[in-house]
Amino acid sequence: MAKGRELKGRIKSVENTRKITRTMEMVATSKMKRAQDRVAAARPYAQALRDVIASLYSSELAEQFPLLRQPTHVRRAAVLLMTANRGLAGAFNANLIKEARATLARLDSEGVTVDLHVVGRKGAGYFRYVGRAVASARTDIGDRPSAEDAASLINDLTDAFARGAIDAVYVIAPSFKSVLSSPPTTTQLLPVQPPEAGALQRDYILAPDAQAILGALLPLYVRNAVYRALVEMTAAFYASQRTAMKNATDNASDMLKILGRTYNRARQATITQEIAEIVGGAAALQG
Repeated sequence: MAKGRELKGRIKSVENTRKITRTMEMVATSKMKRAQDRVAAARPYAQALRDVIASLYSSELAEQFPLLRQPTHVRRAAVLLMTANRGLAGAFNANLIKEARATLARLDSEGVTVDLHVVGRKGAGYFRYVGRAVASARTDIGDRPSAEDAASLINDLTDAFARGAIDAVYVIAPSFKSVLSSPPTTTQLLPVQPPEAGALQRDYILAPDAQAILGALLPLYVRNAVYRALVEMTAAFYASQRTAMKNATDNASDMLKILGRTYNRARQATITQEIAEIVGGAAALQG
């Protein structure tokens, strides 16, 4: 019955694993819903900021604000990569790192000097492993990022861009579209892109003037874009982890069915063999 005992041990191990993955799935589902609420709350504010800036924008005003100036040639750029601190989320972190590698390769091929800034242990650990220099690495931002976290990430880069020390800032983060779709995207954050031609223009009564309002809104718009990227990254991570843990739980259930059938067959074979031995012994005694 050695094989039977071995199978029982494997069944117990898989059952314990299924309990863990099911618990992690439930925790991820709960955290994902809270993160989704933060994403939904951040989007209207971001849209309102874009609408106001689009309505105030003019080519004459653009020359007065460093964040709106479009460089003729990008010589130095900063890339801000956002990953998670934890794994067990399928290919979530790997896809973000793959997007970052593609962006870095493109900028390197164009002769751009790149300063890489990483949020999350997974991204920082990968680039440390491959030997790519990282200008800064942050692993202290938790599941509930705040506006202060966003400001601490982007303020220095905004100041460097305004001084002309860097010519562009790119953010690589997942774009949370649904629970099943969060593709990694590279977004040019600085310089702030001018509104598209034909953008909706609203008739605002300005107090103070457009110049003062733009001066206050542009840094706020940049910080808000980073905050949105942080909350969308959190929501996308828990959505990916929930999916991964659900798949693991389902796979464990399928494995338990197979192991259960195998164990029952082994037990039946053992019982059949014992009966045959008893019958054979009785026949020998009678003969």
